[in-house]
Amino acid sequence: MAAPLKLPRWADVALVPAVSVVAAFLVAGLVVLFIGEDPLTVTRVLIYGSLGTGYSLGFTLFYATNFIFTGLAVAVAFHAGLFNIGGEGQAILGGIGLALALLFLPVPAFLAIPLGILAAAAFGAFWGVVPGYLQAYRGSHIVITTIMFNWLASILSVYLLVNVLRPPTSMNPETPLFPQASFIPAMHELGAAVGLELPRSQLNASLFLALIAAWLVWLLIFRSRLGYAIRTVGANPSAAVYAGISPQAVTVVAMAISGALAAGLAVNELMGYQHRLILEFTSGYGFVGIAVALMGRGHPVGIILASLLFGMLYQGGAELAFEVPAITRDMIVVIGGVLILFAGALDGLFKRLVAAAFAGRAVQPVAKEA
Repeated sequence: MAAPLKLPRWADVALVPAVSVVAAFLVAGLVVLFIGEDPLTVTRVLIYGSLGTGYSLGFTLFYATNFIFTGLAVAVAFHAGLFNIGGEGQAILGGIGLALALLFLPVPAFLAIPLGILAAAAFGAFWGVVPGYLQAYRGSHIVITTIMFNWLASILSVYLLVNVLRPPTSMNPETPLFPQASFIPAMHELGAAVGLELPRSQLNASLFLALIAAWLVWLLIFRSRLGYAIRTVGANPSAAVYAGISPQAVTVVAMAISGALAAGLAVNELMGYQHRLILEFTSGYGFVGIAVALMGRGHPVGIILASLLFGMLYQGGAELAFEVPAITRDMIVVIGGVLILFAGALDGLFKRLVAAAFAGRAVQPVAKEA
């Protein structure tokens, strides 16, 4: 068997995913051509619909903010050797936590935003710790428990919104508005404060919080003792034990951090845009975060770039479905699925091709013996 080909870190994090994205869009272009549409026109509409105006760019970055949070959550668990599929449930619990804190805890106005963020992180971390504990100390598989906890969180939110938190005069399963002091400022409001006129969109200052979270995750995973322990447990739990690291403790801590990061989705959606707790605000962002983490190679920079790509697909896809009726939202889901396929299942193929190019030689087929 040939020795594995080495790649520079930047190529592994950025170049391999870029090649897989290009290949995925080429395949998607063939699908578009098959249904009788011009791939170049579709690409132009998709890019312009997501980046062509300040309004569309705002929506693209709003979606990307959600994906940064959920992608980071999955990535932290990945580094610990865990497959956290519970981002949806952890975000829902984060939304419940911030809603309870903002509606029932009397705090000064200047503490409302920090309180909501901390409450969301605490509830999300708790919803991650329980599956982490069950995996570490009871042998329950993290995939099974996080899937179950997604459903439990969804059922809990329905019960609370219908029977506990809904105003008696309202038929909608949602809470009253949060206190205005807890509204995270929209980006166009921040721009107006410094004399800039920005288009109105859902984009808010949670984007800065997501970027700060990405920087902190980079510091944690690659520049801290805890991050070294997380990566060691993920690479080889037996070696971690010999190094004096407890895989059980690291599993619980990693899942707590992962759950707290997933709750950032609730901060962006509820404190930055909806200003109330509503049903199904997660909209599948937690599951897309798995693809974002895979495509971003578990690195915060790659996750930011992958989040921007999926944000473009969400926003540009909506515009594309309007401008080109033959391209439905289901087609956009197909394109996203092809991206996930190429970034995940075919990742080894593209990594080998890029490594071969770096080595200055083509990948030779294995000759059959006579």
